[in-house]
Amino acid sequence: MSDASATRQIDAIVRRTAGWRGERLSQLRALIRAADPGVIEEVKWKKPSRPEGVPVWSHDGIVCIGEALKNAVRLTFPKGAQLRDPKGLFNTRLDSKTVRAIDFHEGDAINASALKALILEHTNCTCRSAATEVAGPRLRVCSVASSAAFLIFVNTPAYAQPRSVIGDQSER
Repeated sequence: MSDASATRQIDAIVRRTAGWRGERLSQLRALIRAADPGVIEEVKWKKPSRPEGVPVWSHDGIVCIGEALKNAVRLTFPKGAQLRDPKGLFNTRLDSKTVRAIDFHEGDAINASALKALILEHTNCTCRSAATEVAGPRLRVCSVASSAAFLIFVNTPAYAQPRSVIGDQSER
């Protein structure tokens, strides 16, 4: 699905969401896009009970999912448990080992700066976790944002320090 198509579909979802929930979803969407200009909008999980699908914002994996519930608008962060949340925005799904979410109720204020920081934390966490995951016994690679740079970690014997090499793909 093209980015333009997904954007139009999310526009339609926001328009169809009545009242304060539609307004709040629109505000949150604008904050997400402002926080991370590299974010990609997608629509996922279309099914008979929700034929329009669900708005999803991704950047090297899903950043968050937006849903209008009966009494709240929820942003769900699938990897939220890995994120630092110094302002305590996460207020639901706190018992999950991976997922965290924020429910915004009618009249709730949005802490825009804290939400933007949380979204940027996701991007930073994604790169950190990709660099520390074991992709193979000898080599791990993390692409850095949308640049041509790559980061390689080579495992060395226990008595030696791991070394890292930073370069761009043209040097390969």
